[in-house]
Parts: sequence; C-alpha cells; structure tokens
Amino acid sequence: MRQPRGDSRGILDPARLMRRVRFRRHLPAAPLQRWVEHYWLIDWALTEPFEQRVVPHPAVNVVFQRDGDEPERAEVAGVGLAVFSTVLTGTGRVCGVQFRPGGFHPFWRASVAELTGRHRNFAELANRWPPAAAPAPAICTGTDAARCRALDDLLTGWAPRPDPATDEAMRLVETIRTDRSVRRVDEFARDHGLSVRRLQRLFLTRIGVGPKWVIRRYRLHEALERATDGPPDWATLAAELGYSDQAHLVRDFTTGTGLTPGGYAAARRR
Repeated sequence: MRQPRGDSRGILDPARLMRRVRFRRHLPAAPLQRWVEHYWLIDWALTEPFEQRVVPHPAVNVVFQRDGDEPERAEVAGVGLAVFSTVLTGTGRVCGVQFRPGGFHPFWRASVAELTGRHRNFAELANRWPPAAAPAPAICTGTDAARCRALDDLLTGWAPRPDPATDEAMRLVETIRTDRSVRRVDEFARDHGLSVRRLQRLFLTRIGVGPKWVIRRYRLHEALERATDGPPDWATLAAELGYSDQAHLVRDFTTGTGLTPGGYAAARRR
C-alpha cells in the first residue's frame, strides 16, 4: 500500500521545523491519489516568530490557513521558482494539498504555466470550478481525519478530467525524479521518442516549468537532502548528480537556496 512520502526534500533545516511545529502528511482518498501527492498539515503555538524556508517542488499546492481567530484564507500556489519563505506567529493551522507534478492540470483545465511563480486567492478563481466545489469555510478545523475528508470533498467536487497528455507528463517527471542518469533535455526527449519542442510544450502546459528546470530542481533537492545529513564530499556528489564539476553544483546550490553550502551548514549548527 502506498504511504505518504517520508523524505524532507526541499525543506531547509527540517529538524528545526519539526521541533517548532506539528508537521504531518496524509494520503488523499484513493481516487485522488492519481493526481495528489499528499495532504500536509501543520499546527503551531509559538512564543516568538518562526521563519521557515522551502525550495519548492515542481508542483502546485492548494493551501488553507487559519491564524489564531482570524478567518480562514485559501490560495492556489503555482510552481515556485525561488525559495519560499513564511513567518509563523502565535497559534495557527495550515491544511495543504501538494499535487503531483502535472497533477493539477486536470483540475485547472488550462496551461499550468499561468500559475508559475504566483499565488492566487480563491476569490480570484471563483469561476474556475463548479459553485458546489467552493472551499468550505472550515477546512482547518477538527481532527486530521476531518480535515482530510474536507479536502477530499473539495477536490472531488472540482470534477478533475483525466487526459493522456497529463498522464504522459507525470510519468516523464517521475522518471526525472528517480533516474540520476537524466541530465540533458535533448537526450531525454530522444530516449522517450519526443522532439525537444514537444517535450518543452508538454512540460509548460502540464507541469508549469520546462524539463531543464525540473532536472535541475530535483538534483538540487537531492544535494540539499545530502547536505542536511551532514557536509558531503561536494566533488563526489557533483559527479553523482551529473554536474560538470563541484563549482557548478555549488553555484546551483547557492542560487537555489540563497545560501552557500558552508552557510547552510553554519545555519544548521546555529
């Protein structure tokens, strides 16, 4: 039976996050697992502000958040191109849906690139889904099971529409995620019987970003996870991940996280 993903890829200093908040993942209802990676829930009660930074996955998230007694708010977050940073204060809850890369297209029914790098609130998107599928006012209340059921009901009400092109895009992204030998877009396209142009168009419309970006982001996630476990041998890691040299990996790491490898290690020690 499939289980929620257990890694911490993309989370900067995950141990610190787990010490400060309650973070957990749950699977959606079985019919939705085709498109949804997992639900992620966070609860907190803080005595001082807490900043968390994340290197986003090539995936869309739908996020509901309630801070203290404030009204719940909801947004659709497209694929993030830069490090995402949020500051949590006081008490609050988040109920998030992380779609599989490409998995939001059957709900969105248009090019997912429209959302890339953007956060859109539901008020702006009211005409995108059936009126009955509007978000309930209390997604972030009750037990974990109740919150997951509310998300199941919401997504089911959006009546996602499968299509073969989306399935193809999702399979290709999964190959990039799991196969370290994927390093060049032209070779990857050829190996899968596609032209580079068709591959790029497929990724932009279904995933929201191009295949080169996806390759580099997944390699950065792996480098970040290895660095989280302790300073790796950067030259060896660069070779394993297909970088031309250590300097190239260090540049990507610094650009993608906002920290040099040494700076990240020092921040974790602090």
